[in-house]
Amino acid sequence: MHVSVASRLQHTQEYYFSQKLREIDGLNKAGKHIINLGIGSPDMPPHPNVVAALTRAAEQPNTHAYQSYKGVPALRQAMAGWYQRQYGVTLDPEAEILPLLGSKEGIIHVSMTFLEAGDEVLIPNPSYPAYRAAAHLSGATPINYDLTAENHWLPDLDALARRDLSRVKLMWVNYPHMPTGTAADAAFFTKLVAFATAHNILLVHDNPYSFILNTEQPQSLLAVPGAREVVLELNSLSKSHNMAGWRVGLLAGRADLLQEVLRFKSNLDSGMFLSVQLAAVEALNLDDTWYQELNAHYRTRRELVFELLDTIGCTYQHNQVGLFVWAAMPAGYADGYVLSDELLYNANVFITPGGIFGSNGNGFIRVSLCQTTEVLQAALGRIKAARQLPATPSPSSTT
Repeated sequence: MHVSVASRLQHTQEYYFSQKLREIDGLNKAGKHIINLGIGSPDMPPHPNVVAALTRAAEQPNTHAYQSYKGVPALRQAMAGWYQRQYGVTLDPEAEILPLLGSKEGIIHVSMTFLEAGDEVLIPNPSYPAYRAAAHLSGATPINYDLTAENHWLPDLDALARRDLSRVKLMWVNYPHMPTGTAADAAFFTKLVAFATAHNILLVHDNPYSFILNTEQPQSLLAVPGAREVVLELNSLSKSHNMAGWRVGLLAGRADLLQEVLRFKSNLDSGMFLSVQLAAVEALNLDDTWYQELNAHYRTRRELVFELLDTIGCTYQHNQVGLFVWAAMPAGYADGYVLSDELLYNANVFITPGGIFGSNGNGFIRVSLCQTTEVLQAALGRIKAARQLPATPSPSSTT
C-alpha cells in the first residue's frame, strides 16, 4: 500500500541537524569519535535547587495527573515576576503569559494560529530554520529579509518599508540574534515596533539568548511603549537555566492573541508535567548569581573557541552574545559546508556551516560553546594536528 505524504510537507525537509547527527553517529560507530561543536544544547546541569524541587514534587502522589493547558498559577506568576525583575515588563500572569513545552513549540503554534495560504511572513536571512518550516506548514509564503555584516546583522527597515508589504501578516525577529550573536539596543527595538505598527504586522520576537554572555541589561521587545499592540514574545528556560531537555518555554503578549494560540495549542497537548512546572518556578526565582556563574563558564570556553577560529583563519567579533561564536571563513573556501566537512573528515570535529541558516550565512561557520574546556582543547589539538600547526596560540582576529 502506498500512503501519500500531505502536500504541506512538500517544502519541509528533514532538519539539517537531524541528518547530520545521523551521519556523525555512523562515523562514531566506525571508531572516529567525533567532537561535536555544532549543537547549542547546554551541557551543564540546572541549579541543584531546581533538581531538588523536581524530585520533591515527583515523589508526591498527586503530581502525576494531566495538567491545565495554560500551566499552574504558580508557574505563570513566577514567569511574570521574572519578566518584571529582569526585563522591567509588567505582565498579567492570568492573561498575558502562556507556558509552552519549549519555545520551539511556540513557533509552530503561533504560525498555525495566525497564518494561512495567501499570507506572507517576513523571515530573517540568516535565522533559525524553524521559522521557515513553520511558515510552510501553515500554508503561508515565507519572504526573506536580509541581515548582513555590513548592516551589523540588523534589518534595513527603510528598505523593507519600500517593498510591497500588503500581504505580510507576521514578521520574525530574534535578538540577541542566532546565529550571529548580535544584540539589539532599545533604540532599534523602538524603530522595529514603529515599523510593525505602521504596516499592521504582527511582530514575533524569539528571545531565548538574552542572559548568555550579555554584558547589558537583558532586553524584551515588550518593554517598548506601544509594543503590546503588535508584539508577541517567545522565551525559554533552555539556555538561561540549562533546562533544554525539560521543555519549558513561554509566550507573552496581548491577552486576546494568547487566547487564540491557546485554542490551537489545547488540541495538541495535555499540559506540562506538574513536577517540571514547580521546578521551573524554582529556576525563575534564582538570583543573579546564577547567571553570573553560568556566564563565567561560557567566557572561559569562548576564549578557547576564539583560539580555535584563529587556527582555522576565521575572523569574528569578540562581543557576541549567546551560546555560539559566528565567524567569517578564510579565503579559499566555496562556502561553510566545505570547511565544515573538511574539519569533520580530517580532524574529526564537527562545526556548523552558516549556510543552514540562509544564503547570507554561506560565508560563515558557527561554533557552539556547549562543550567543556577539556573537549574544546581536544578539538583545538585535533585541528592543529590535521593542519600540522604548532601548539602556540595565534593572535586573535576581529572583523
